[in-house]
Amino acid sequence: MTDVFQPGEDFARQLDAEDLLRHFRDRFHFPRRPNGSPYHYFCGHSLGLQPKAVRHLIEQELDDWARLGVEGHFEGTTPWYSYHEIFRDNGARLVGAQPGEVVMMNSLTVNLHLMLATFYRPTGKRRKILVDSPTFPSDLFAVQTHLRHRGADPANDLLVARPRSGEHLLRMEDVETLLNTHGHEIAVVLWNGVNFYTGQLFDLQLLSEIGHAHGCVVGLELAHGAGNVVLQLHDWQVDFAVWCNYKYLNSGPGAVAACFVHEKHGRNLDLPRLAGWWGTDPHTRFQMEDGDFKAQPGAEGWQVSNPPIFSLAPVRASLALFDAAGMPDLRAKSEKLTGYLHYLLEGQAAKAFEIISPARLEERGCQLSLLVHREPRKLFDALHGAGMLCDFRAPNVIRVAPVPLYNSFEDVWMFANTVKTLSMS
Repeated sequence: MTDVFQPGEDFARQLDAEDLLRHFRDRFHFPRRPNGSPYHYFCGHSLGLQPKAVRHLIEQELDDWARLGVEGHFEGTTPWYSYHEIFRDNGARLVGAQPGEVVMMNSLTVNLHLMLATFYRPTGKRRKILVDSPTFPSDLFAVQTHLRHRGADPANDLLVARPRSGEHLLRMEDVETLLNTHGHEIAVVLWNGVNFYTGQLFDLQLLSEIGHAHGCVVGLELAHGAGNVVLQLHDWQVDFAVWCNYKYLNSGPGAVAACFVHEKHGRNLDLPRLAGWWGTDPHTRFQMEDGDFKAQPGAEGWQVSNPPIFSLAPVRASLALFDAAGMPDLRAKSEKLTGYLHYLLEGQAAKAFEIISPARLEERGCQLSLLVHREPRKLFDALHGAGMLCDFRAPNVIRVAPVPLYNSFEDVWMFANTVKTLSMS
């Protein structure tokens, strides 16, 4: 794709004029600099921008609470008792699932704990959990917790797939070799769909096939995958997946997260789980009878408590935008945005920094990670002062994410030009 790009700002404006998704940018609020001008925002991999529709949806729930009190559970504009059910279809479409396989609940790490409580069942020699490196700390803590709770030892039973010495990215052939060697010992494969540090996108269908061939449960951590890349969780036979909704899914800080459970497991109401009353049949939930927990079918059977309505309202606003734009078109624009950014930066990279994200479009999400050779924090601070909002990972990586819903090609050109100017100073 790089041979179609040109370096000038006029070309960036031409790309924006040709962009059929450009009008979605106007549906978001952009943070402002001290001088009142908007930042060029490249931090959607950490916290997405606020959709303008969010305020109305939250105010609607505030109005219903004020007007109806407790009766809002059943008589509100969108009754609270069944509020989470409005995401059955669009939540499933987002990740290539079937209705009933996705539920919005809790936070990502809480959902990961719930999934591991069900799906990590060590027996005999099959006791290990396989993760990819670098692993996000919260995921790592959750995995270590479950290993210890089941009498396993993280020092022996946590298996980590790492890049080769001197490399930043994992090779799928090395992952396959690892599974061929240790598959009989692995109970759960827990994998990042897109790695938070490098932006590497993995062949998740292949991973699922190899993992299942060795008798492993395959779970995905999609904090950087959902809303970023096209997923087909049902068809890939992924057993479970968890993700947050505040990064690419623009649902606000600490937003309610999501969970996918494949229907082959959702139909098994006898699977052990950490139970709570919201995982039961909604028609009998309020009968308050003593007795054993009886799960409702599907991912909703893993719910524990009633959902926080004010935190779910922004998810409605966000998923409406994804439905309107469509993940295939968003992904196509994303590839073009990051391809353009890679084209503009690669000529500068050798001297000032190294791009450690994959060079191939199909092997990365919408993030480029720059490993800065000299005074990385100084460059990051200078970018911020110049109106570029990205983020810094110690000791020397700047992560930049041009998000297709609200970033423009001119944003990308401005970032690359600013990096060039700062690197020369």
